[in-house]
Amino acid sequence: MLGNLDNEVIFKKAFTDKVVFKAFVRDILGIEIEIDTIETEKKFDPKIGYIDFELDIFAETIDKRICIEIQRVEYDHHFDRFLHYFLMLITEQQKKSKEYNIDLTVYVIVVLTSPYTINQKNGKPILDEVLLLNLNPQTLKGEIRELFGHQFVCLNPNHPDENTPKRIRDWLDLIYQSIHSPERPVLNTDNEGIRKAVELSSR
Repeated sequence: MLGNLDNEVIFKKAFTDKVVFKAFVRDILGIEIEIDTIETEKKFDPKIGYIDFELDIFAETIDKRICIEIQRVEYDHHFDRFLHYFLMLITEQQKKSKEYNIDLTVYVIVVLTSPYTINQKNGKPILDEVLLLNLNPQTLKGEIRELFGHQFVCLNPNHPDENTPKRIRDWLDLIYQSIHSPERPVLNTDNEGIRKAVELSSR
């Protein structure tokens, strides 16, 4: 039976495997990475800003800093918290007033396992499967200028969208079915990362 990826222990067991981590990052972000160490409960010393926060899963390459968070319970402040994580992972690299360069591109992927209950500031409900944020500026004509590259991705498999690309859909199916159909999941095990995640999380 497929293990419940809503369980933090099972989620971390699967997603800290290098094969799973690299495949997940490739399919969600569209980038290839090589990593040595994947950390859990990552903290920074000294702490960044006023909050001594802890990251679920964290890895770093020569030029990239990648964080994966699992959110099992929805809080009214959780988007603010994720934004804080995202910005602090950027800010932490600027340690001296004379050195404003940011050497590592920051990627934060948040996996939400429960349906949204909060609304946008305009009162409309959030019913999106994939939300994307990047910090690149754009012109008045909507032309994007590639200055930063930092990306924040929020995934919620409880709000399926027919326009979600298959490479992302396969991972959302894995997460959703591990919770709602663990005995008979229908998954794309042709994807080596998903196949390994199934193997690691199965009981």
